[in-house]
Amino acid sequence: MHERLSAPPAPLAWLDANAQARRIAGLRRSVLPRPAVDHRIRLDLAGNDYLGLARHPDVIEAGVAALRAWGAGSTGSRLVSGTTELHAELEAELAAHCGFAAGLVFASGYAANLGALTALASAGDLVVSDEHNHASIVDACRLSRAEVAVVPHLDVTAVDAALARRSYRRALVVTDSVFSADGDLAQLAELHAATRRHGAVLLVDEAHALGVVGTRGEGAAAAAGLAGEPDVVATVTLSKSLGSQGGAVLGPIEVRDHLIDTARTFIFDTGLAPAAAGAALGALRLLVATPALAARARARAGELARIADAPAPAAAVVSVVLGEPERAVAAAETCREHGVAVGCFRPPTVPPGTSRLRLSARADLTDDDVALFATALSAARAAQRT
Repeated sequence: MHERLSAPPAPLAWLDANAQARRIAGLRRSVLPRPAVDHRIRLDLAGNDYLGLARHPDVIEAGVAALRAWGAGSTGSRLVSGTTELHAELEAELAAHCGFAAGLVFASGYAANLGALTALASAGDLVVSDEHNHASIVDACRLSRAEVAVVPHLDVTAVDAALARRSYRRALVVTDSVFSADGDLAQLAELHAATRRHGAVLLVDEAHALGVVGTRGEGAAAAAGLAGEPDVVATVTLSKSLGSQGGAVLGPIEVRDHLIDTARTFIFDTGLAPAAAGAALGALRLLVATPALAARARARAGELARIADAPAPAAAVVSVVLGEPERAVAAAETCREHGVAVGCFRPPTVPPGTSRLRLSARADLTDDDVALFATALSAARAAQRT
């Protein structure tokens, strides 16, 4: 007779306790699938479709044409079978629009940041990172094995001081151009001056600037006159202004060649699906043909900010700080009840005490859309006063 084994300990029991603690703190999250058509939501200010191109007929058709021509998936890594002529066209046209010599497409913007930073910095190097940088940059810094100096937000003097310590082999300064939660703009010209003084490289994440910043939506680096400089590299996402999926690294040809040889998220990841590449290329061509889209998105963002008494935005992100998580959650729910979807950002996405509504303006918003937001926000404020 076999001896009955005693019940094993519950090694994951701590998950329930952690979930309960997050629930009490107002930080419990949930995944809410949305239908193709949600009749409850009349206005979406939560997504990052800054130019309103995700459902544009030309963009959809470009994705469908790529799907028909190349199939549902790229079938392998970019170095095996995952590179199509479409990927090459997208890389060339994206680099040209943003003012860089070359581009390399990744499966996501997250993968682009991981690939770029870990390929350009390693043990013995120094990475200087703004404290408000996106999580993908934070993770890339950790994975690089370089020494990391996290500096106060938008503090160029602190960046210069970190670079002045000469106990490193090479140095890289990394920053969002438009910060995803606050919507403010990095001082790129001043940062570049500091990096050049110390022989460092400036890596700029243009996720929230591409399509919105600059007279043609060419991004903040180009708008600051830095695109194409030999010590400047940029990353972009295709999932925001271009309404698709994927990411890219832009910079000198030598950087592209180096990433092909060394970037793990390029070498070991399946290539971006052709439909996503085709849709992104279709959106990019629309942006090139209609440069006024960038100014429209910024103008609508300014209107939303004035209604919300929020700081004037640098791009399309409007941040309405409310304080504690419960207040932000309640305000977001009231807006939803009035047909308006808004982002709700809480710690750890933002610092404690700064939970907020995060609004994404779009170039295709109408006056009626703006009026609907004003009504929803007014209702949310009234509910918080009761």
